[in-house]
Amino acid sequence: MKQLTIDVGGTFTDCLVLEESGQLQRFKASTTPEDPTKGFFEAVGKAAAHYRQTLRQFLVDVEQIVHGTTLGTNILITGRGAKVGMITTRGFRDVVEMRRGIRNLHGSMFDMFIEPYKPLVPRNLCLGVEERTLYTGKVLTPLAEDELRAATRKLIDTGCTAIAICFLHSYANGENELKAKQIVQSMAPEVYVTTSHEILPVWREFERFSTAVVSAYIGPAITSYARRLQASLGEHGCRGRLLMMLANGLVQVVDECVDRAVYLLNSGPAAAPSAATYVGGLHDKMVGHRIHHNLLSVDMGGTSFDVCVIKDRGIPTTTDSWVGEHRVAIKMVDVPSVGAGGGSIAWVDSLGLLRVGPQSAGADPGPAAYGKGEDATVTDADLVLGYIPADYFLGGDIKLDMDRSRQAVDRVGASLNMDVNQTAQAMFTTINTVMANLITEVCTNKGHDVRDFTLIAGGGAGGIHAAALARHLSIPMVILPRVAALMSAFGMFAMDLGLEYARSCARRQNQLDFAEIAGLYADMRRQARGDFARIGVPESQLSFQSTVEMRYVGQFHEVEVDLPAEALNGENLQTLLANFHAMYEKMYTYSMPWRAAELLTFRLKATAPHRPVEMAMPARTNPNVEMARRGSRQCLFEGSATRVETPVYDWDLMEHGHEIIGPALIDDRTTTVLVAPGFICEVDAYRNLVMRVR
Repeated sequence: MKQLTIDVGGTFTDCLVLEESGQLQRFKASTTPEDPTKGFFEAVGKAAAHYRQTLRQFLVDVEQIVHGTTLGTNILITGRGAKVGMITTRGFRDVVEMRRGIRNLHGSMFDMFIEPYKPLVPRNLCLGVEERTLYTGKVLTPLAEDELRAATRKLIDTGCTAIAICFLHSYANGENELKAKQIVQSMAPEVYVTTSHEILPVWREFERFSTAVVSAYIGPAITSYARRLQASLGEHGCRGRLLMMLANGLVQVVDECVDRAVYLLNSGPAAAPSAATYVGGLHDKMVGHRIHHNLLSVDMGGTSFDVCVIKDRGIPTTTDSWVGEHRVAIKMVDVPSVGAGGGSIAWVDSLGLLRVGPQSAGADPGPAAYGKGEDATVTDADLVLGYIPADYFLGGDIKLDMDRSRQAVDRVGASLNMDVNQTAQAMFTTINTVMANLITEVCTNKGHDVRDFTLIAGGGAGGIHAAALARHLSIPMVILPRVAALMSAFGMFAMDLGLEYARSCARRQNQLDFAEIAGLYADMRRQARGDFARIGVPESQLSFQSTVEMRYVGQFHEVEVDLPAEALNGENLQTLLANFHAMYEKMYTYSMPWRAAELLTFRLKATAPHRPVEMAMPARTNPNVEMARRGSRQCLFEGSATRVETPVYDWDLMEHGHEIIGPALIDDRTTTVLVAPGFICEVDAYRNLVMRVR
């Protein structure tokens, strides 16, 4: 039986097939934004054709599909979500719009020309009803059901297709929210309804309300897509399990995802760090000692460039995320991104300076080279510079139009008094600077020296730009996985089936009620057992990890610390506090052990075992690298005015021990790697490429 991972990105849909032998097969198809299921089945159809099977014959032999998609992120950023109404506690209808007084995220707080934040729910669709739950969980005022019905009717009459129910302190007791949900669903079964405590059962009203509204905004489209995909797979004979990649680095079945659509934000990029960690571990295994414990995972696709700083093999997560201008407080893999991909469009700003991105040509119309678009993109610049093969893009599935690319790039250069070659070089340098700046910013914010890291480069465009990034940032080593172009899809093989739970209970270290904390974890474990039982996973197969978010009294941000294996008590509390001080010092270079700590939110991660990925090590049959030569291309490199005859190699024919001195190009059916002048590239035992400065 085969396993599939499929990542639907902004430009391409990636399909990775893991055979029982451990061999991996890679396939790409264009994403179809109007209906992502078309691109999904086109990619799977290419896999079926590879095995000389019909789509039905192929899918019958598939044991499991793990699916990641940027659909939710794209909907949120482009503003194509549902019309959402919000029902909240009377007097608190403006919590989301006020958003703690944050005027903007990316500019100066003193800039008077920045437009006000536009909430997903306009004020006239935020309706208050009489009810009140205290922070202790006591229901002070029962829900006014007649007011709720009137508010629901008003929202339905104005065309709302989704409703977010956000009551005060529902994290402590969700009784009123659940009652309201039942009433709304009885009045309008077709309306998508979320409750804030089911989405994010933690304190801080703005974070919880905003996250619930985001979930309601993208929920109808996500649900429609997931259900349609699930039904289509069944119609094509697939009886394997369909799992969805979550933002927190776990996977879950469709039925557990659609009611909490916000957890599908960034579900594709969240997997890439796991792929980077796996590849770094493989290389350590081959060299016989651990050298790649600090990794920079970068994924340059068609629309975005994603970065994850992996220190000591720990994949970072955060609850302090913003998607666009919207606060999303669920736990997510910390993968900052910038609009810098192969489809990023070049333009000239009001000062006459060349800019590249964040706007993207996407999959439709795509770069000018694809034959439909008119704008010059990074892909067009790479083609003009000679780095990308016009006749072998995606293994020849897409024939690139060199003349169209040159015309598009030349139009940008005309206003800069630059010829087409100079403009292409400038675009290449500009996009590299944008990506390097993001890496520098992320590392600096975390207090890391980027030179201490190994760069794991992925994404369809990552191989072309990896060497330039390494040179710009003085990074000593770059590893390009054999599955670089499908890095997020590969990372999904390493994901655990799981769910995360949280309960807020703010207490200072000298005011803890250990029985109360034990009760919180008993409740979360009970919920986990029920959730997993619904998908056929018995309690005996579950593993639990308990953590708590802590801070020093008077601070705002928290640090997540592992709880002792046994129940928290007076004796192991001191161990927990010592671990908190140590974690705090590791993150911020100092600690304050004399100051009291607070325990705020208790978390439980429940996971079920998965079959570990076992990649096959190809046998070596061809010691001569020249046997992998497939020709040459005329390339233009930075700092040179003349083109260089550059040898081109076929990655499929390269084997362990092969070594190439730059400049050189390595073509693959899914990507191209540029070994820039001054670099040396070696092939490891798994056919990953390892580049170093000579």
